[in-house]
Amino acid sequence: MTLQEMAIKDCQPCKDTSPMSEKEATGFLRDLPGWALVKSSIEKEFRFKSYRAGLDFAFAIGETAEKQDHHPDIVVKWRRVKLSFSTHAIKGLSMNDFVMAAKSQLEYERLSSKD
Repeated sequence: MTLQEMAIKDCQPCKDTSPMSEKEATGFLRDLPGWALVKSSIEKEFRFKSYRAGLDFAFAIGETAEKQDHHPDIVVKWRRVKLSFSTHAIKGLSMNDFVMAAKSQLEYERLSSKD
């Protein structure tokens, strides 16, 4: 599934869902540049030209997370933002994590093109 195909999906409730296997997760990561599997989550650190640009990105991801009801851990540092997604309800990874990573990646590309 491509980045764009993942990004147009919506997050779904994870009722009676098992966590993804490492093999399955690794397959989805191929289409998410710079994202890494870390324990039972996926994460990426994004770089920005200014602190403000990082804040704008973090806010945009927060808005998307609210709409999708799937929330990342967000760490904002000087000119960097780290996102980490996992599905707490199943204590592992679900398709929702990859959907949100794809949405985050496209948002980063959109904001970066404004610079």
